[in-house]
Amino acid sequence: MNDNLPNHIGIIMDGNGRWAKMRGLSRSKGHEAGYKVIKEISRLVFERGVNILSIFAFSTDNFRRSDEEVNNLMNLFIKGFKNLQTHKKDNIKIVFSGRREPLRKDVLKAMDEITNSTKGNTGGILNICINYGGQAEIVDTTKKLISMVQNGDIYIDDINEEIIRRNLYQDLPSIDLLIRTSGEKRLSGFMLYNSAYAEYYFTDLYFPDFTMEELEKAIEVYKKRDRRFGDVKRFES
Repeated sequence: MNDNLPNHIGIIMDGNGRWAKMRGLSRSKGHEAGYKVIKEISRLVFERGVNILSIFAFSTDNFRRSDEEVNNLMNLFIKGFKNLQTHKKDNIKIVFSGRREPLRKDVLKAMDEITNSTKGNTGGILNICINYGGQAEIVDTTKKLISMVQNGDIYIDDINEEIIRRNLYQDLPSIDLLIRTSGEKRLSGFMLYNSAYAEYYFTDLYFPDFTMEELEKAIEVYKKRDRRFGDVKRFES
């Protein structure tokens, strides 16, 4: 694999509703269009050589939207998770990040089914962030570590950056390239701990217009970045 290729890509899939509004469609139609895009990208990105793809599907704050939109999204998730069973034959492992409450039972069932059916796959990891919040993840991880200390599983002095990362919702390496569509230039709490040294790429495209060709553009920009991680530039002595 090309050393400059990102190992872990994160995508904040933003702009589905605005894409639909521009076309005189319901917001649900925008979410359906976005799902078709991520279904295609989540297959091709692993063929490209990327090992991990994390996508922001639904935040904890998205429950503030209308009941109709939330229910339509939950129904789309169930349909989408079932269709992602094709990743089983593609050798892709699917995991979820986020809180289970207050997700509907049928959504949780669909999540558990695809998690169990792909858990042995080794060709890549698709991490779906649903009912996810970056600050909530840090709170939940803190509580988990406190419980581990109280149970005698670890000592306080054992806690370091690596221990924290391994006890997030999923034990995944840091994000290398983080993409946000729709022209917004903020993280909205997406994988805050894992994004400490991510390279950011923002595009004005709404997510339903974000093709694999657009993803290739982001990867090419990433490959030209000088990632120093606090060190001096490569060409400096």
